[in-house]
Amino acid sequence: QVRLVESGGGLVQAGGSLRLSCAAFGLTISINTMGWFRQAPGKQRELVAKISSDGNPNYADSVKGRFTISRDNAKNTVYLQMNSLKAEDTAVYYCATKVRPGGDVPSNYNYWGQGTQVTVSS
Repeated sequence: QVRLVESGGGLVQAGGSLRLSCAAFGLTISINTMGWFRQAPGKQRELVAKISSDGNPNYADSVKGRFTISRDNAKNTVYLQMNSLKAEDTAVYYCATKVRPGGDVPSNYNYWGQGTQVTVSS
């Protein structure tokens, strides 16, 4: 049974940092594209960052230069280091696995975790 478990969210002041973790069970992250999404109240879920099976990262323009996605294959865990946080980064953050080819839209991802809340106070 595949399960993704996010952790590391919290309340932080603008300009601060957080590191999110996504522990995977029942799948091997190193052979999958893993993505971090976020969803703010009243907004659609959007891709923040992804890391492909070859380790190549990609970022949304809104987080480039501030967020870093990485993975620890031995721990089967994906991380999202978030620096210089802004109020607009406030959202529930989810990790998921890409299961269909095509664009990086939520419908092409599966095995969503329960999410972790990130709140940035200005």
